[in-house]
Amino acid sequence: MKKTIVILVVLIFASCNNKSIFSKSDSNFPENRWLKIDVKSFEFVVEDESKKYDFVLNFGHVYDYQFVKVPMICVIENPKGDTESFPFTLKIKDSKGKDAGDCIGDICDLQYKIKEKTTLLKGKYKVTIANDFDNAYLPNVSHVSFDVVIAD
Repeated sequence: MKKTIVILVVLIFASCNNKSIFSKSDSNFPENRWLKIDVKSFEFVVEDESKKYDFVLNFGHVYDYQFVKVPMICVIENPKGDTESFPFTLKIKDSKGKDAGDCIGDICDLQYKIKEKTTLLKGKYKVTIANDFDNAYLPNVSHVSFDVVIAD
């Protein structure tokens, strides 16, 4: 019975990940502070330009975050060297003040689609993500991850 459950769990995770072409997490936030000058950089390669892709940011923060929203900036450089800049706002709490992300214990993970159902050229991409908070650092950050997935 235990073996069956383990196999089932492995199959579920494998099926969930078959749409991902890139996933990387960064938890290097000394004292849980994301310095404004600490721009997170991710590089990946697109092999199939016939598909559409989503760019997904996962933002990990301490439960009951002191901010309702956090300004961010994403810059995408395509294989030709052209860049696009996407300022966006992470809404950490809903209108009732409840955490918008999934929380387990003291950590919440908020998922945000930076770009959806976009066609990409074949080749190497570079994506940078920075916080645009009005201070030298953004407090209470545990991790940031970036995923590129094949869109539904």
